[in-house]
Amino acid sequence: MREPLIYLITDGEITRENFSEKSSQTLKLIAKAVATEVSLIQIREKHLSAKLVFELASKAAQITKNSKTKLLVNDRADIALAARADGVHLPSNSIDAEIIRANFPPDFLIGVSAHSLEEVRQAKLAGADFATFSPIFATASKKKYGAPQGVAKLREVAQTVENFPVIALGGIAENNFGEALKSGAKGIAAIRFFCDAENLEKLVEKIRDYKNE
Repeated sequence: MREPLIYLITDGEITRENFSEKSSQTLKLIAKAVATEVSLIQIREKHLSAKLVFELASKAAQITKNSKTKLLVNDRADIALAARADGVHLPSNSIDAEIIRANFPPDFLIGVSAHSLEEVRQAKLAGADFATFSPIFATASKKKYGAPQGVAKLREVAQTVENFPVIALGGIAENNFGEALKSGAKGIAAIRFFCDAENLEKLVEKIRDYKNE
């Protein structure tokens, strides 16, 4: 995939009650992401039943099919495979990446959430394709995700696991994504930063222009 990797994560605000309207908005954002050749999209909707996650992922997979954008489903490798998505993103409390690698197709993408150098190393050894490392900068969810690790730690991780893609996550914004890329991250992941379909194309261009400077 083209670097820097740009990883859009859905906002997790879809519920059974608002599914019709909110899923439609999400699919429009996904279509825009495909048009701008965003590298990766993760469907991360924890309030939905398996049935509705499958419905959303199936529709999203039709949009990303034969494009340069890869579609992943959070946590549920089974749903990802059934919906014809490209892979799964495994949170810290999920099944080990090694098990997914051994039991799913060889081209099935596996991303892993990591919050320490050791977790990134384990992801690489387990056969994951990449890891998100977080949080890099301060976020609104500091209590949940902990204090920011900073770009110095990101640089240490990226240099230690050379040739394994580390994607910066947490507090990524227009005024700091460059610091993450300069520190060795192969890409950046975000929810809020990429959630505005109207501004997505400009943001993607700015990130790629920065990398090419």
